[in-house]
Amino acid sequence: MFGKDIGIDLGTANILVYVRGQGVVIHEPAVVALDVNTQKICAMGDQAREMIGRTPGNIRAIRPLNEGVIADFQITEEILKYFIKKVAGRGIFRPRVMVCVPSGITTVEKRAVLEAASLAGAKEIYLVTEPIAAALGCGLDISTPSGNMVVDIGGGTTDIAVISLGGEVVSESLRVGGSHFEETITRHIKRVHNLAIGDRTAENIKIEIACAYPNADKTMSIRGRDLITGLPATVEISSKDIFPALEEPINSIIDAIRRVLEITPPELAADIINKGMALTGGGALMGGMAELIQEKTGVPVLLAEEPLSCVVRGTGQVLESLDLISRDEVVASYSKVK
Repeated sequence: MFGKDIGIDLGTANILVYVRGQGVVIHEPAVVALDVNTQKICAMGDQAREMIGRTPGNIRAIRPLNEGVIADFQITEEILKYFIKKVAGRGIFRPRVMVCVPSGITTVEKRAVLEAASLAGAKEIYLVTEPIAAALGCGLDISTPSGNMVVDIGGGTTDIAVISLGGEVVSESLRVGGSHFEETITRHIKRVHNLAIGDRTAENIKIEIACAYPNADKTMSIRGRDLITGLPATVEISSKDIFPALEEPINSIIDAIRRVLEITPPELAADIINKGMALTGGGALMGGMAELIQEKTGVPVLLAEEPLSCVVRGTGQVLESLDLISRDEVVASYSKVK
């Protein structure tokens, strides 16, 4: 017997949890506040995110997942345990858990996810690659012999895949995502304006004025520490100001999309031209991203509805039909540990 069926999008920036029959029940930042003296966790999720850059010396706000994979095993285990207990309660039956992972995950990284979920209290663990889940979350029918292309720009990775008959025909996982946009923005502000800013400010800049096209004219005021005087300072910046910082990671994503298209079988390429590619993930929300990808590749780009939750909603679709999948016919994109 099993408890609830739970789907988890274990992202670099956010953790989303889907419960079968209920939908998405948790959407919180993948952040933990840790007391470095006692190694005890002080806060998780939204509460811990508020502490980033504002903690005393003994408390550190950290992200235990880096580029879509586990960077700190013990803390990731505690996060999974916390969220699983939060939605599954303390019943006698342990839940079945499906976790989304990048398509380019290694065997060692996959084993780390499986072990962390098992130690967190899962009875059975399934893994599903993010492009497969994102495609399902977009409403694409991936079971037919027809090409579907998905570009999922997450917090730590960008997953690109061409899918047909329920499996990935061609795929690439690029270790570039939203967190890299923030890092380049921070360095650019420091170099051009001599202003040191925190992670939260860089994230706000990315969300509010970052644009994939240099012709946007959004502006905002940012506050930080002047590197020359050492005093607090305020600077007015615009989308055009920070565009040079974003060019490199955006071009890396476009180059990866082109590489995948170049090795896609001709018949599937024809399907993609007719249908277009689906764009999901938080990075898809950046102004002009869909238009720029379409311009550079010549392939129509369709921005998914609610791109942030596409992956976890796709996981939910698999969970809803989990009992219909024979143990001997588990789709190749999934792996299971009893």
